[in-house]
Amino acid sequence: LRYAWFRELLQTTNHKPQTSNPQPLTLILTAHHLNDNIETLLMNFFKGTGIKGLRGILPRHDKLARPLLFAKKEELTAFADSNNLKFAEDSSNNADRYTRNYFRNQVIPVLQKVYPQAEENLAGSLQRFREIELLYLQAIALHKSKLLEQKGNEIHIPVLKLKKLEPLSTIVYEIIRDFKFTANQVDEVIGLLKSESGKYIPSSTHRVIRNRNWLIITPLETSAAENILIEENDSTINFPDGQLQIKKLALTTNYKPQTSNFTAHLDASSIKFPLFLRKWEKGDYFYPLGMKKKKKLSRFFMDQKLSLTQKERTWVLETDKKIIWVAGLRIDERFKITEQTRSLLQLSLIVT
Repeated sequence: LRYAWFRELLQTTNHKPQTSNPQPLTLILTAHHLNDNIETLLMNFFKGTGIKGLRGILPRHDKLARPLLFAKKEELTAFADSNNLKFAEDSSNNADRYTRNYFRNQVIPVLQKVYPQAEENLAGSLQRFREIELLYLQAIALHKSKLLEQKGNEIHIPVLKLKKLEPLSTIVYEIIRDFKFTANQVDEVIGLLKSESGKYIPSSTHRVIRNRNWLIITPLETSAAENILIEENDSTINFPDGQLQIKKLALTTNYKPQTSNFTAHLDASSIKFPLFLRKWEKGDYFYPLGMKKKKKLSRFFMDQKLSLTQKERTWVLETDKKIIWVAGLRIDERFKITEQTRSLLQLSLIVT
């Protein structure tokens, strides 16, 4: 019997005996047996836990080992009797108010009246379900490797590729379950495949957003918008999404206009300190460089085809309640360098 359970333990886990420099193997052993595993399989089946539940109790998980899963209870009691071993059993095992006991004392005996070999058949199914789960996980991993693109702290999924896959519901669930989405939200997420850009489904920690030809899984924004005061002598400002560097420079004759979105040159004489750095808000507007009319930021973002997450990470810099720079995107026409400019304010954005 000792040889049988040790062989079962080695064959059904990833543990491999060491032939050199052996290290102590510390295991916590439990007395779960085959009948316990059959009961677990049936309970999980009726609870709807899927393939993971149908595999039953594993012989080994981390340091927890169940060496007696191969043997029925009646075999263990017979072994104990023949070797004068005391077999201990909890008295609560006979109380049908517990779900497991109800299956043990009521459900399985009824099944055996119709299918006398029910326990043997279910025992054989346990091993098959374990192998099915392995194949299932391999297939899911393959789909994920082809679909998921990691971009910073976001996951990008091409909509057209995802639409073509079958079984779609199962694949979608296995993708989103790692981000605290539930099985009940699968249909909602699939609905995003036909929705317009900007729609999203939240979980407790993330969102799945439809952004043009992509589904984007992104963490929820948890930090509130801040107003960061910038005094005239400040040169470096750190904020949740990056760093702002500020320099005041004299305008030289060989000055060349900036073409980078992450560096802004403004007419220093038109700017009053203190400045305020803050997240953009609904109703904000400015005069985009090159335009004589004001434009709401929400409309400007639409023209720039920004995703929802890009909008949420957008900050604005203002002076005297006027936006001078939509950081990383566009300066305001009213604060641009002109022929009358003698000194400029250089703003450099470093995004983290």
